Amino acid sequence: MIPASLFPLILFIFLVLLLSSMFRVLREYQRGVIFLLGRFYKVKGPGLIIVVPFVQQVVRVDLRTLTMDVPTQDVISRDNVSIKVNAVIYFRVVDPQKAIINVENYLEATSQLAQTTLRSVLGQHELDEMLAEREAINSHLQRILDSSTDTWGIKVSNVEIKHVDLDESMIRAIARQAEAERVRRAKVIHASGELEASKKLQEAAEVLSKQPQAIQLRYLQTLTEISGEHNSTIIFPLPMELMEAFTRRHKD
Repeated sequence: MIPASLFPLILFIFLVLLLSSMFRVLREYQRGVIFLLGRFYKVKGPGLIIVVPFVQQVVRVDLRTLTMDVPTQDVISRDNVSIKVNAVIYFRVVDPQKAIINVENYLEATSQLAQTTLRSVLGQHELDEMLAEREAINSHLQRILDSSTDTWGIKVSNVEIKHVDLDESMIRAIARQAEAERVRRAKVIHASGELEASKKLQEAAEVLSKQPQAIQLRYLQTLTEISGEHNSTIIFPLPMELMEAFTRRHKD
């Protein structure tokens, strides 16, 4: 039996504990979703809030931007290349009521949705597009996730693909493809140079044909260039008029 003299002390301690459990302090980045007898009542915070014990319950929600790693996913691209891709998403809760009531666990739900969306979207692109147009793919992923999580009170602000891992055989194939592309470009550049040189030679020939003296000067310049080299070539210069005489006699 409890002595009657202790009842006031016990009652005082009970009241102190009851009052202390009524007052909660929420930080600036926190909100409290209040339930009254199991039904949604309101969202409170930040600062000091009062929660009636046994009648009201509070669920704390963090409003700061959260970072979540998307585990490595096996993806088959549109051109049938098997790759491993992982990513990171940045999101935050903008509506605490929806985040608590509309979904059981918004963190787990967002993670699972990000994994499935990553596989689905990347499967629609070829490997070259994943490597060259990463910013566009990131924006596409962000828009899909943001619209899908809107009913959960979550705002997805950014999605970044971190790594795209390939098999060794595929890396060697890409290296051979890049080498072949460089060889093709070198041949095209060489052919373009030959075409341009042939056009310039044609123009030079037309100019020289108008002035026979220019041909003679060009011939002498060629002899000077040849004689400047250390070789055993013997050159017998012949007048161009002599060649023209032989040509004219042959025609007659």
